[in-house]
Amino acid sequence: MLDFLRFRLVWLLGLLLLGAGCVRKATPTEPATAGPATRVYVVRHAEKDLATDPTDPPLTAEGQARAQALAAAIPRQTRLSAVFSTDTKRTRTTAQPLAAVRGLPVLLYDARDLPALAARIRRDYSNQNVLVVGHSNTMLETVDALGAPRPVPAIADEAYDYLLEVRLPTDPARPATAVAHHYGVRSH
Repeated sequence: MLDFLRFRLVWLLGLLLLGAGCVRKATPTEPATAGPATRVYVVRHAEKDLATDPTDPPLTAEGQARAQALAAAIPRQTRLSAVFSTDTKRTRTTAQPLAAVRGLPVLLYDARDLPALAARIRRDYSNQNVLVVGHSNTMLETVDALGAPRPVPAIADEAYDYLLEVRLPTDPARPATAVAHHYGVRSH
């Protein structure tokens, strides 16, 4: 009888040790939950038609198709609170299809004062999602103004398909982040 009890005790101890090995433990390399954040999508205007008007060009047919693709690139379940654009035909026309689908006005901003735009987004759109339509030479500068590291080193003048996503955490101790996505037809 004593041998039987020892056998059962060793058997139960073995099961406990085996079960303990199956328990998944958290490791310090696992990401913490991100928590609420302001999300800023940054794009440049779509393809422009310089032959029509070199000073304030409209979009080409390819650019108009890209503007429609932008409306589909940000998922419908991602609620946008604002759509910002510089005051040019090409940026306003790029922003318009998405703004129309979401029932939002296109709000104008000055590309020469990106810190003011960043301050407005942080102040007025905390924990919300916004779109900023700018230019090839303001996309990365917008990311800089929002305090995130650049997700790509440069945006070529012929690259129209970048969609940068900047996240501004509510917790000021957490850093802003940015990632680069592509949308629509791949640029040449």
